[in-house]
Amino acid sequence: MKKKVLIISSSPRAEGNSEILCNHFKKGAEEAGHQVEQIALRDKHIQYCNGCGVCAEQQPCPLQDDAAEIVQKMIDANIIVLATPVYFCMMSAQMKTLIDRCCARYTEIKDKDFYYILTAAEDDEEDIQSAIDGFRAFLTCLDTPTEQPYICGLGVHKKGEIENTDVCKEAYLRGLYT
Repeated sequence: MKKKVLIISSSPRAEGNSEILCNHFKKGAEEAGHQVEQIALRDKHIQYCNGCGVCAEQQPCPLQDDAAEIVQKMIDANIIVLATPVYFCMMSAQMKTLIDRCCARYTEIKDKDFYYILTAAEDDEEDIQSAIDGFRAFLTCLDTPTEQPYICGLGVHKKGEIENTDVCKEAYLRGLYT
């Protein structure tokens, strides 16, 4: 069955390690016949939620930026891949800002499969647990999400260092078998 796959990369650097893993996931999903779109948040303008409360009144968010378009794509997708480099044991600010901007329509993001892609300079998986917990906290607010096994590249700091590792193959295979 052909699915809509949305990959959201929050890497601030083009072809950073987490984005490389996104590319491999995308290649696998495309080869499986899925419709795949990859978004790089660094290329988008997303303002911080200002807490105005307009969305609580079922009104559209008054902020005019790229967030509404991305959230609509999340609503339309069957599979959502959230990818982030891990900084100070947390997801990137770009990813957290997008998650915050889901506030107006988060109840419409339902029945999705979620994959997380994380990369970190640290070698210990414990150092990325807070980032994973942040993604899981977001999913607790959604209606019937399914968390798939996450993809994690540890001990990579320099740009491109993840290439030609087993984690790239893992990302490709996860995309292929979505």
